[in-house]
Amino acid sequence: MNSRPIAVFDSGLGGLTVLHALRGRLPQEDFFYFADTRFLPYGDRPEIFLRERGVLIAEALARRGAKALVIACNTATAAAAEAIRAAGALPVVALEPGVKPAAALTRSGVIGVLATTRTLASERFGRLVGNHANHLKVVAQACPGLAEAIEREGPASPEVAALLDGFVEPLADAGADVVVLGCTHYPWVAEAIARRMPPGVTLLDTGEAVARQLERLLLAGGLVGGGQGRLTVATSGAPLAVTATVDRLLGAKMHVEHWEP
Repeated sequence: MNSRPIAVFDSGLGGLTVLHALRGRLPQEDFFYFADTRFLPYGDRPEIFLRERGVLIAEALARRGAKALVIACNTATAAAAEAIRAAGALPVVALEPGVKPAAALTRSGVIGVLATTRTLASERFGRLVGNHANHLKVVAQACPGLAEAIEREGPASPEVAALLDGFVEPLADAGADVVVLGCTHYPWVAEAIARRMPPGVTLLDTGEAVARQLERLLLAGGLVGGGQGRLTVATSGAPLAVTATVDRLLGAKMHVEHWEP
């Protein structure tokens, strides 16, 4: 059981930022990264579709032999994490916007959240704010098209810059001193976001917290170790296109297989 891989899935390749943190903390583990690019972007799809798709993927990953699952996508977590856990196919670590730590860090009483439309509209996000930040001003900024532009055009592209100009300005104008990166794609443009905010603003990425939680889950289940640090990447879309995006984001080519849950 210990030698089985850990599955990580996202709608696209933003979850590679989470995967980097996971592999840094658990270098002895094997990982299977699945990018569901056939249905990218998740952020504008109906919640019922995302819930059913998430359960389908989790069950297929369990059949493939995964020993645990990391949902490296805030949108998928918001729509499907509870249903995936209820299905009971795998132990699950799910990503969600870092509203709780942001509430503890803010000095101005204003926190900003950059996320997809679907994440911000979800009941799960509403509960996060209600439980941890109802005494604060939360500027929740939807960023339609940003994740897709980062993958398609690259983090330093003019298209991404233009989108960031519009999405970050309301947070700066509101006086937010902590900004939550509520999508796994957004760490790729963290420096560009910081440049558009006043000096001293804190950006929160939850990749490291997810890695720590996964380590705790594996230790509790006696599932740590047994791998060789191998990484397999698969997509439900076009492998050549995903390979090109991985190359653009990571600066390294790797084989990408086609896999349909």
